[in-house]
Amino acid sequence: MLRSSSPPNRILLLAALLALPLTAIAQDNDDDTIPELVVTSQRREQPKLLHAGNIDRLDAALIDRVQAQHIHELLTRVPGVWITRASGQEHLTAIRSPVLTGPGSCGAFLYLEDGIPTRPAGFCNVNSLLEIGTEFARAVEVIRGPGNALYGSNALHGIINVLMPGPAAGTSPLAAVDAGTNDYYRLRLSIPFEPTGNWAASMLAADDGGFRDDSGYRQAKIHIKRYWDLDDGSFTLGMSASDLDQETAGYILGKNAYKDPALNRANLNPEAFREVSSQRVYGIWERRLARFDFDVRPFLRHSSMRFLQHFLPGQPLEKNGHVSAGALATATFERPRHTLIVGMDIEWADIYLQESQDEPTQGSPFLVETRPVGKHYDYDVTSSGIAAYLQSDYRLSETLTFGAGLRLDYIGYDYNNRMLTGNTRDDGTECGMGGCLYTRPADRTDSFSNLAPKLSLNYRLGNNTAVYASLARGFRAPQATELYRLQSGQQIADLDSERLDSVELGLRTNPRNWSVDLAVFYSRKRNSIYRDSEGFNVSGGRSKHRGIEAGVDLRLGSSWSASLDASYARHTYDFDAVAARGETFVSGRDIDTAPRLFGSLEILYDPGGRIDLGLQWTKMGAYYVDAENQFRYPGHTIGNFRTGFSVSDNFGVELRVNNIADRDIADRADYASGDFRYFPGRGREFFAEIRYTPSESL
Repeated sequence: MLRSSSPPNRILLLAALLALPLTAIAQDNDDDTIPELVVTSQRREQPKLLHAGNIDRLDAALIDRVQAQHIHELLTRVPGVWITRASGQEHLTAIRSPVLTGPGSCGAFLYLEDGIPTRPAGFCNVNSLLEIGTEFARAVEVIRGPGNALYGSNALHGIINVLMPGPAAGTSPLAAVDAGTNDYYRLRLSIPFEPTGNWAASMLAADDGGFRDDSGYRQAKIHIKRYWDLDDGSFTLGMSASDLDQETAGYILGKNAYKDPALNRANLNPEAFREVSSQRVYGIWERRLARFDFDVRPFLRHSSMRFLQHFLPGQPLEKNGHVSAGALATATFERPRHTLIVGMDIEWADIYLQESQDEPTQGSPFLVETRPVGKHYDYDVTSSGIAAYLQSDYRLSETLTFGAGLRLDYIGYDYNNRMLTGNTRDDGTECGMGGCLYTRPADRTDSFSNLAPKLSLNYRLGNNTAVYASLARGFRAPQATELYRLQSGQQIADLDSERLDSVELGLRTNPRNWSVDLAVFYSRKRNSIYRDSEGFNVSGGRSKHRGIEAGVDLRLGSSWSASLDASYARHTYDFDAVAARGETFVSGRDIDTAPRLFGSLEILYDPGGRIDLGLQWTKMGAYYVDAENQFRYPGHTIGNFRTGFSVSDNFGVELRVNNIADRDIADRADYASGDFRYFPGRGREFFAEIRYTPSESL
């Protein structure tokens, strides 16, 4: 069993160790330190030290150094964030939360591209990050927990904002070819090769043979930007597109199966696949007027997906997609002691979903009878959303800033069922054994309104140090699939918006040669969705989340540096219920798939010459795999190595070794239907990249 001895004492000990040098830090008035700028907090550049809340920024140099094949590899460098690697490019996210799966998991995080949501608020995809060009981004910014008033539905547990490259952002020209273990090949390209210009493009094409049987993928991504400098501002036009054709590997079964060489590279679902296509076009119009600054971001988005639900009896095929459009408008009034941001977001989306089954279900007579061949669902939903918000920051003194924000958010759904209403087969006949699993509600409309406040204080201890406190609410409106993809006997999904209230205390300091970013948080979530004893999605779940997060960066002389990013937290149920499959939720127990400790330590050697080295350890702590806390995964630690060296002024080579010790690990462990099941992790892999960089950009 997991030991739960005195978590508060561990938190206090870590905080005390990190706080030992704070007195000296507060006296540091080094004016030569260059302030780090972030944009997610206000949709414009702002010194990180002034942001009253946590925010992490992974810059272009780090992204280029890591050269992640999967977003998991990059975001291990953010405390409190763990992106679980699933099959191919699939993933599951944890930000100040368990690794969320199942009912209510989709839409708990807000994914942005240049500050614009990549999907409609009611049409989530748990794998949304695979649609964004994080591999060639100029920066990735992460806010853990609820955002401020500028961000609405789905900014529940956190926000990931991918800032794309462009001419105004200084795109670095590049051509690179990568090859490695398991028949992996990748081409990256950033153009034009001229040092100046008003347009830029970045692209990626990857082909992975897969480390498990029948688990390869092909993926392509592209981003193009065109910039215009106007008399009173600027306009940027951006376009992103991605395409993924993936063979999907499912769970392997049995206790410790991930350690069995006869199983951990096998694929029990060779027929499974996922095809994803997405396109986004948007503009950023920034205008500086006499009394305020104006920022308008119109957008148009499209996506389509086909995937086999290999994890369900009968393996139905799902097709879904959307077309959406909208605009984000923000006005910023700047005064010597007061900053006021007011804005409005509007969004419209046309969403569709179809589910059908081609082959008879295999298994018990009950499964065969209740999961019939034919069409299960066929519907479309028109959603419309509008939100108004204001965010005010008032400088009470030279060192103390008070912030207050409020957001009013509305989303409405107009649902249209395009097949037979009710709990029948697609030809109208009834299933035995109590009825078909699938219920299709009649046409209907639903709407949800949410009010989200935020209060904050930021106190400067010196030129390079600040402490802050924030109180914020995040929310998540029910998704269309939760409302209209019902199950046997369910006539209506009586769901409410999830709400998370969070309090956070933090400290950040950034002297010349080192920095510390420390946050302590406590939050409570209400109206979580879970499956009750009838198998229905219902609201009413509650949970508590509390912990400490630390990011420490050290410069060790002129050539060496080290970075530590770690989180220790507890995520527990705060309600009692007997749910589907006899699973029991008990207040105070750990939520399943909620490791208390995880993080990474990285050591870098860069003498400023033609070679640099990096060694990283990532730690995933033990966690329970069931709600009753009877079974667990013991956790793992792996090491990764990379080195880069310049062959000439224009050519360079990078070598990478992942999972150096070739440890048998599980990317994800679970317990269901009376058995352990795992996504096995990759073993030791070798990669080599040759890159060309024009002299003008060196």
